[in-house]
Amino acid sequence: MVQMMSHRKRRLDLRRIKSLRNYTIAEASRLLSVHRRTVREWIKQGLPTVDERRPILFHGTDLKAFLANRRHRRKRPCAEGELFCVKCKLPRRPTAGTMTFIPMSPTRGSLIGICPTCSTAMTRWASLTQSEDLKAKHVGKITTAQSRISDSPGPVVICHLEAS
Repeated sequence: MVQMMSHRKRRLDLRRIKSLRNYTIAEASRLLSVHRRTVREWIKQGLPTVDERRPILFHGTDLKAFLANRRHRRKRPCAEGELFCVKCKLPRRPTAGTMTFIPMSPTRGSLIGICPTCSTAMTRWASLTQSEDLKAKHVGKITTAQSRISDSPGPVVICHLEAS
């Protein structure tokens, strides 16, 4: 039975690769749920093979190192004052006056802003101290969102019925 491959991007689970094992193209594609052509493309991009004979074999350690290095090269860390835009796939400084800190817990929260290039929402996790530091450096440019309903002191009961 042929399994349908999804066209959406997803993260490969490198923990499934056994370091002391050799893999063929078909085994690696089944293990990582990618197409065989994808594994052949990785070989063209520099995945080392055991030798030039068929079937093409490669070590699990080489496959794991190749994919980990590939993942590491694609990362784009955010500098101070930058948020990551998912649409542009780049860290950018948000449009002036659009950065908001939403507390999610007593110590952490989410910084949200608008991308100046594509006008998409940008986010970044930040600690409460990081948000205070950013507020001090960008005075008046970062607002704190209102507290959640669950943070209210008690329930509000409004009843228009009169007891008779």
